[in-house]
Amino acid sequence: MTKHDISLKIAQQADVDQVVAKQIVQMTLDAMIEALATEGRLELRNFGVFEVRVSKARKARNPKTGAEVSVPEGRRVKFEAGKMMAERVASGAKAGAMNTAAPVANGPIATAG
Repeated sequence: MTKHDISLKIAQQADVDQVVAKQIVQMTLDAMIEALATEGRLELRNFGVFEVRVSKARKARNPKTGAEVSVPEGRRVKFEAGKMMAERVASGAKAGAMNTAAPVANGPIATAG
């Protein structure tokens, strides 16, 4: 599934224009990235936790040449699935089977700008 597919699904379910849905998806992703960049942790109940971890600098080998190379310290995002997500993925439950989302009110959506 792609970001475009998610936007289409939201547009259909919320009965909004596809362009608006795409903007909302992008704003959500941007907010998630900003939270990870500034706070280092993002917790979404029933979904999971994203956390920035710092990996230590280390020595590695170039698989092609066998030469030793230095890998610098880096920041990486780790994700741990929440209980509901893990159970749903493990069981293969369909989207409506465990839907806990609040209904979306039909009507105009205010946008900044």
